[in-house]
Amino acid sequence: MIDVKMWLVAVNPTSGQGQGAIIAQEVTNYLAAQNQEYRLITGINAQNLIKNLETVANSGDMIIAVGGDGLIHNVLQFAVPSKLPILAVPAGTGNDFVRSLGWNLSHRLEMIWHAINHPPIEIDLGCVDGEYFGAVLSTGFDSIVNERANRLKWPTGPQKYNLSIALELPKFRPKRYEIEIDGKKLQREAMLIAIGNGNSYGGGMKVCPSARNDDGLFEIMILNPISKFEFIRVFPTVYSGDHVSHPKVEVFQAKSISIFSDAIAYADGERIGPLPINASVVSKCLKTWSA
Repeated sequence: MIDVKMWLVAVNPTSGQGQGAIIAQEVTNYLAAQNQEYRLITGINAQNLIKNLETVANSGDMIIAVGGDGLIHNVLQFAVPSKLPILAVPAGTGNDFVRSLGWNLSHRLEMIWHAINHPPIEIDLGCVDGEYFGAVLSTGFDSIVNERANRLKWPTGPQKYNLSIALELPKFRPKRYEIEIDGKKLQREAMLIAIGNGNSYGGGMKVCPSARNDDGLFEIMILNPISKFEFIRVFPTVYSGDHVSHPKVEVFQAKSISIFSDAIAYADGERIGPLPINASVVSKCLKTWSA
């Protein structure tokens, strides 16, 4: 058992359509049963939660983040400079950061037991213009879908994204990108560019299937223009990662990438903003636990 003076349990109570609050209770009950000291931190939104976390940071030396990829993304911005280890407990819609660490999403108590009894490991993160990300940074069609989904009041959960795809695909047009990968300049007309520190986004879509968070490299996937019919045909293969064998898909391994275009970027499901963007791998900068 490792020596922990206090677990800081950061919770997004609205994640997973209210599952965050339920799972947080499960987590704190387990910590109490294991005679672990903890402090519960929440907030009315992500920014407020991080502010509350910052005010109590000196009282703890480990963070348990209960929520989805959005919460993890926000906690990373605080935890990395503070050098506090993070255990991510899935309670969101996608949970791709947890997937990248090899955990079964339903084995939440096993994750906590493992963290109590084993020291953390060090993994890589991506950093885009000063903002850390754990899973995937992307621009193109998926960012347009995110923009639409964020404006929808109904439906909720994954169906919101399915509806957004149906609404946006008929009018989508590929964009022209200027790209620099480890200093090598490229020009592409593309439908999607994904930069993977982890291998999946969107709840298990293996968009960068060979990406690893311990090798000091991004996997970069570029989808060159295909027809709408071909996109619909190929789309299901992203869940297995088999889309990378398509002749219109290019894959690169690199430490850094810059992208210029009239487009929007998202990372870990969070809006980064308009291009240009500059991203690089930050090796071994986060302490966490893997399966």
